[in-house]
Amino acid sequence: MPYLKSQRLPIAFLAIGVISIPVYAQDETPGDAVLEEETIVTGFRQSLVNALDKKRASDMVTEQLSADDLGALPDISMADALTRLPGISAVRTGGQAAEINIRGMSGGFVFSTLNGREQVSTSGSRSIEFDQYPSELISAASVYKSPKVSLIEGGVAGTVGLETANPLALNQQHTFNINARSMYNDRADEISDAVEFGHRLSFSYQTKLAHDTVGVALGYARLYQPSVSTQFAGLRYINIVDVDRVEGDMQGPDSNPGGEFVSEGMELQHRGGEETRDGYMATLQFEPHENFSLKADAFVSKFDTQSFARGFRVRFEGSSASYANANVLDNYMIGGAVSRRSNGLTRVEIVNDDNSDKDEVHSYGINADWQASDVLNISIDLSQSKASSHFRNALLWGLVSEDAAANTPVLDGNVAINYQLNGLDVPDVGFSQADDFSDINKVLVSKYGIYPYVNTDKIDAARIDIKYDVDTPVFSSFEVGLRITDRVYSNDRSVFEYGNDSDFSAAEPPLRLSAEMVDVVNWEGDFAHFPNYLAIDVDAVLEAWFPGGVPQPVQTWGAGNAGLVNPDPGSTRSYDWTMLQSGKVFEETLAAYLMANIDTEIAGIPVTGNVGVRMINTDQSATSLENVGGDPLLGAQYIEDEVGYVNDQFAPSIKGITYTDYLPQMNVNFAFTDNDQLRIAAAKVMSRPPINRLASDTSYTISDTGEISANSSNSPFLKPFYASQYDISYEHYFEETDGAIAIALFYKDIDSTGIVTTSLPEYDFAGNGFAVPQTIIDETSGVPVPTRNGTYTVAFNDQNGGFVQGLELAYTQIFSMLPAPFDTLGTNSSYSYTESEIEKERVIGVSSVKQSLEGLSKNVASTSLFWSYKDFETRINVRFRDSFVSDQVATEAQTVFFSGETVVDYQASYNFTDSLSVVFQVNNLTDEPTRSYFNSEDQTGTIQFFGRQFFLGVTYSM
Repeated sequence: MPYLKSQRLPIAFLAIGVISIPVYAQDETPGDAVLEEETIVTGFRQSLVNALDKKRASDMVTEQLSADDLGALPDISMADALTRLPGISAVRTGGQAAEINIRGMSGGFVFSTLNGREQVSTSGSRSIEFDQYPSELISAASVYKSPKVSLIEGGVAGTVGLETANPLALNQQHTFNINARSMYNDRADEISDAVEFGHRLSFSYQTKLAHDTVGVALGYARLYQPSVSTQFAGLRYINIVDVDRVEGDMQGPDSNPGGEFVSEGMELQHRGGEETRDGYMATLQFEPHENFSLKADAFVSKFDTQSFARGFRVRFEGSSASYANANVLDNYMIGGAVSRRSNGLTRVEIVNDDNSDKDEVHSYGINADWQASDVLNISIDLSQSKASSHFRNALLWGLVSEDAAANTPVLDGNVAINYQLNGLDVPDVGFSQADDFSDINKVLVSKYGIYPYVNTDKIDAARIDIKYDVDTPVFSSFEVGLRITDRVYSNDRSVFEYGNDSDFSAAEPPLRLSAEMVDVVNWEGDFAHFPNYLAIDVDAVLEAWFPGGVPQPVQTWGAGNAGLVNPDPGSTRSYDWTMLQSGKVFEETLAAYLMANIDTEIAGIPVTGNVGVRMINTDQSATSLENVGGDPLLGAQYIEDEVGYVNDQFAPSIKGITYTDYLPQMNVNFAFTDNDQLRIAAAKVMSRPPINRLASDTSYTISDTGEISANSSNSPFLKPFYASQYDISYEHYFEETDGAIAIALFYKDIDSTGIVTTSLPEYDFAGNGFAVPQTIIDETSGVPVPTRNGTYTVAFNDQNGGFVQGLELAYTQIFSMLPAPFDTLGTNSSYSYTESEIEKERVIGVSSVKQSLEGLSKNVASTSLFWSYKDFETRINVRFRDSFVSDQVATEAQTVFFSGETVVDYQASYNFTDSLSVVFQVNNLTDEPTRSYFNSEDQTGTIQFFGRQFFLGVTYSM
């Protein structure tokens, strides 16, 4: 997934006023039990009271957010809102709540729906990007930690269900809500050309017409905000070099026992940009009779990002560099002097990248619900969800020359970098060329490249659900359902490159800069010791470099590709990856379920819940270009690219598998008293692989001796990840005050935790559908040589599973027993402890290390302390999570450990009238940075500061 999309939204836009406070609840069905003494309360207190009422009637282990009206959830996105719930945390990238983790499992194991319908994503993954969903257009969100068979399959970690408006459920005849808020980032002034101010605007309208038989809801939400950060990023340790020169040192890997692990280099960057999101929502309901309801709804979100990254990218280039004064710890180089050899490539690139990302999500559906008789209910639902992402990363490289005015510029070979990593603090870095980085008489633009990703994803679905009520001692009703889906995902890659990033090209010469094209940029704060550099006006450079217009990226084999029938003799460039990584994935499913709803008593104790089984048949496949050596008998065809180059080596095909799963599930709830409940749940669950990992990019070769070998980074033969899970939770509700305490234990036995690259020896290529020849011709003797099966290196389901288990505590208390004005003081707190035996191996160089399950923090805690007095309300929220493993993106994706972090938000609001309120907020009050590392804290990954965010806004409702 492109880096910029994960930078989108700030952490936590907190509640404002009475109208804009979320309702936290544990089930979507209102409960029958009420508190003995009902107290009329408002604001955040009211949300907690409503949550307690609903929690008692839950038939599943869930967490919920809900609101009385559109616009009442105050957070900028649903990513922010969901992090308030027990056992849920977020990965901050660029300071934004991005990926959602549930019970220590990463976003790839989280399934998501909108209005009960499966959603596709702009990221190529299964889990939606929650920052695409404005909270102003969402009226409720549910997190199902234990499933039931009537829910769509797909979440080993859990399922997040988002809901838009239901206007006929309004208590009022009409509601109107408008929000206007401004924002400011206090680090934006440290970054040249960064935007300091943003805004957020939304409105919604709901009404009931025609004697409450017609309901209409309309909503619009706009977000414009700056995206800023200052960061250091260490690059992967993939090189093995003897840098300490210690005799007898044998701590390195078997391939180089005397070597140490050396990083690829580092990045020092300013990042800035503008993000604009426009969201639209519409709902139309028609209930001509109490037994029939027809509801149509639409949701559209468009998210555009324009951003830049400026600074340095340092490339050590492994064994081609010279190393001195190496500081080695645990066989990893964490400091020293790195310089360029005469024939080496060690360099410092001055980067000025301009990127754009245009993402769209569309969701449409129509639902008919018919109460056919007193005991029979039938529901039919038709839907479509589609998403598209157009990410264009335009990269501009600058290098230091000896003299930029020379007719034939020569690269300055005096490249030396002295550095010392300081663990989780900003490193010390010095450059021999420091004075030259801001000198237009030395710096030349050496290369420009564009590497777009264009993804589309669409799913059409239809389902029918039937419920039949019965009167038996054990069961209250039976439910059956059927769902069919048709999903198509496509990925298109293209490229344009001009120049060279490691030297100056004679064929595609560099560009000399003028004073009008550049500004000198310095560093501030924790990064003030880094040297100044040139911020380049990319548009001005491109206009001067390409006066006829910048050539556009294309999908191409490349003019110098070895398989062309019409190559350009003067070119050696091959871009066949743009052809091989482009393609489509097809997925069709048929699911059916049978469920019995429990309503009985055991020893006088009321027992409710459900038990059932869900069956899913999946047919998945992907387009494939298979290298058959140009043999027409094996299907080789002439395949032309977008610029007219023709390759005759590949055979197009479609490959895939079909499989069937059965998922039994059970939820049982015991109501010991009105104030005490015990819940027990058991289920088998599944999560499918990311849709983009089902692409087919296999290529194979045949050696001179006839041995067939192949490799594939993805595979249409990947199967889902499965787990058996068990939950038990106990809830106690206070009698004297509004509040409750809950404790939950969970255990997941996971069969497979991810996708790994596996080598399969003596793989039966022909038997598994590969178009391989039975013989090849020896070029020397002309004698046929029989082919034989060799090794297939392929993406495969990791077979090393294990358990994930943990404890969750939730405590809510409104201290109404205290004397006024402290009787409105309250707290809402949660804590979760999660552990796992699962360890995954990650390759570093030619060695491997073990790491914990991605997304797992052992300790996660959140607490809110709130108080109100008349029309004033204030609240502070503190969220903490332990260290965890996740991906970060530098030059390429790399898996790192993120350090533990504590994020503090504050808000205060005042209601001038019942309709008008004002709010002041500070998010990330302590300016908590994101810090990551590789195998130990000494091996710095990323240190990223993104500033505090200040908000001032008003809400008007009627």
